[in-house]
Amino acid sequence: MKTITMKWTLMVLVAGSLLFSCKKEKSSDPAPTCSVTMANLSGSYKLTSLQYKSSASATPIEETDFMEPCEKDDIIILKSDGTYDFKDQGTVCTPSGDEHGTWTLKGNTLTSNGKLNGTVTSFDCKTMVYVTENVLVQGDKYTFTMVKQ
Repeated sequence: MKTITMKWTLMVLVAGSLLFSCKKEKSSDPAPTCSVTMANLSGSYKLTSLQYKSSASATPIEETDFMEPCEKDDIIILKSDGTYDFKDQGTVCTPSGDEHGTWTLKGNTLTSNGKLNGTVTSFDCKTMVYVTENVLVQGDKYTFTMVKQ
């Protein structure tokens, strides 16, 4: 009887160690990236962060903290045909900030006849970050973070 009990105990220990010793491998792949093309960038975006640095060594200031509530819920729709619509969504400002225009992309440089101008520094298929430099003073930098809706 002792031999049967010992065999069962040994089998349970071996089975348990086999089951619990396996670990799922974590992927070492970085976050997904999408190529920066007009087709991939096309979509509806909401501004989630706008940081301003007056110089390379300055502390960034979050500009959305100073925006009116009617400006924080606006949506920009980038269309693959090179046009965009800026929609004063949710709480509407007076006067409304609706706008229509055109946009282009050359390499990572985003250019429009309105609100979008800068260099796309990252895009992961959902979040686009682009920067504009030397806007108010030489060496300053605005960093826009926009999330697809």
